[in-house]
Order: sequence, then structure tokens, then C-alpha cells
Amino acid sequence: MMYSSRRKPVLYFKEERRNSSSKLPHQEQTFLSGNCTIYKLFGLCMVLVLVSLLWLQLSCSGDMSLPADRHPAGQQPPCTADCQVSAADDASWGPHKLALVVPFRERFEELLVFVPFMHTFLRKKKIRHKILIVNQVDHYRFNRASLINVGCLESGNDTDYLAMHDVDLLPLNDALDYGFPADGPFHVASPELHPLYHYKTYVGGILLLTKKHYYMCNGMSNRFWGWGREDDEFYRRLRKAGLQLFRPSGITTGYKTFHHIHDAAWRKRDQKRVASQKQEQFKVDPEGGLTNLHYQVESRQELTISGAPCTVINTKLECDQNQTPWCVLT
Repeated sequence: MMYSSRRKPVLYFKEERRNSSSKLPHQEQTFLSGNCTIYKLFGLCMVLVLVSLLWLQLSCSGDMSLPADRHPAGQQPPCTADCQVSAADDASWGPHKLALVVPFRERFEELLVFVPFMHTFLRKKKIRHKILIVNQVDHYRFNRASLINVGCLESGNDTDYLAMHDVDLLPLNDALDYGFPADGPFHVASPELHPLYHYKTYVGGILLLTKKHYYMCNGMSNRFWGWGREDDEFYRRLRKAGLQLFRPSGITTGYKTFHHIHDAAWRKRDQKRVASQKQEQFKVDPEGGLTNLHYQVESRQELTISGAPCTVINTKLECDQNQTPWCVLT
């Protein structure tokens, strides 16, 4: 495998303005100081018009012909659509394409940082990709797992693997592998590297897996409304499906491997447990997932943030309150 040296199995888991100024030459000033005739004035006007036209032509052609490698210091020319297409057609980028799925609601400040950062990071690593922001627009509590399920189903036939990616987690180490995880799910934000979560069965933050493997697990459970626990249940699904989990090896940056941009004081997490949710949150959901997901796509928006493209999928989730009454706060 191309990436095997950077991936280790989890052993316990079988499971200028130009200021121009023009001044008339001294000879012309002398010329005008005398008695002017109509012919002299006409000739002078023609000379001025010709000089102005010549200056304008030289200025425009000079600006337009600035070579790509002579942009101001510290600035790179923007990558045009043609540039992106030619790069994506380069065989060195490999045959696979990543759907980077971001479950999202009302965290626009983080999104403005995340999209251009990740687009640049993945292009540098020659990872074909598209960024899907699955935006929950209904009035139910946030459901990260269901939004990831939506992202998988809406990712299109041009992608063959997924990144389940939190919007507030940015990879800082270029050695982190985002390549195709053929051997099994690859947990990029492993407990040894994540700045907050360090327990052995943690698989949240950033997890890569092929679409085939995601379907083998029937996706994620739709029963987790509010914050937390859905990735712990997904760990059990990976284990039940017999998938070997892999994590990064050879990364020496420890807990500084990622930048966590979430402001807990500004954006409180919904950690309330309502009614029987306290007991249900620790149970395995044996049947739920992709097969019982109900949602509507309200709209799709193609956006560009600081030159980085992404697709926003505005999604309304549906909730059977007989099954999960904790999807609303009472």
C-alpha cells in the first residue's frame, strides 16, 4: 500500500497607482509664450492627444502582460478554473476522489477558516476532493451522525471514499495521510494526537473510510440528537463489520498536530440528556442508519470562500418522536 508506512493498525481492535504627472517640455512652454496662431494650437493639441494615447496603450499592455512569477512579494496568482482542471487531470493525483463531509450548523466563523485551509492542504497533498457542508436547517436538535449519512448519500458517484470531518479541527502536520484507506478505516485524529479526546475507542474528529466500508456499517445511527456519543456507537459498528481500524504512525507532533478552533465559551455544546436518552445513549442501534434515514434537501449552493470551492447542502432532517422523543427539547 502506498500509505502503509504512515498507518498502523489498532492492535486492540479487531474489531500603484501611478502617479503620473505630465509636464510640458520647456520648448513647448516657450512655444506657447509667443503669439499663438490657430495652426500652432491645433498642432499642439494633436501632439498631446497622440502622446496620451501612446501612454495609455503602454500602461494597459504593461499591466496585462505581467508574468505569473512576478506578482508582488508574498502573493501567489490565483489558481484559475483551467489550472484546477489541469491539476486534477494529472495522473500523479491518483484515481481516487475524497468526499470531505462536514456536519454543520451556525458555525460560519469556523467555516470561513476551514474551507480554504482544507482545500489548500488537500491540493498540496494532491488529493482529489470536494468539500460538502451538510447544513442542518430544521428545528430539531443537532444530529451529527444523520448529517454524515446525508453527506454520504449526496456525495455523488464521482467520489469513492469519505472523510467524516469536524469543522473546528484543522490538521497542522503535512505528514498526516488523507489518502484512500483501502485496508480499512483510518482515524486521522487519533487519541494520541487529538488535543481533547484520548480514550482508546475514540473514532471522532476526522475518520476516513471507503464508501464500501461505510455501507457495510449501514452508516451511523440516527438516534443521537444533541452532542456526543454517536462516534462511540460507530466504533461498535466498525467492530461488528469486522473492519480493521488504522491510525497514524510516525507523527511526532503529539497534541499539537491539530488546531482546535472551537470556542467553548462562545458556542455552548448541547449536552442535555432528555428522558430515556440517558439510558439509550449507551446502547447499540442494531438496525438504524442509512436504511432508516429520512431527510429533505432544501437547496444546494455552490460557494467559493477565499478561492476555495465547496457545496452547501441545506438539509431538513425528520424525527419520529415516538422513537426518539429527545430530538426536541421540552
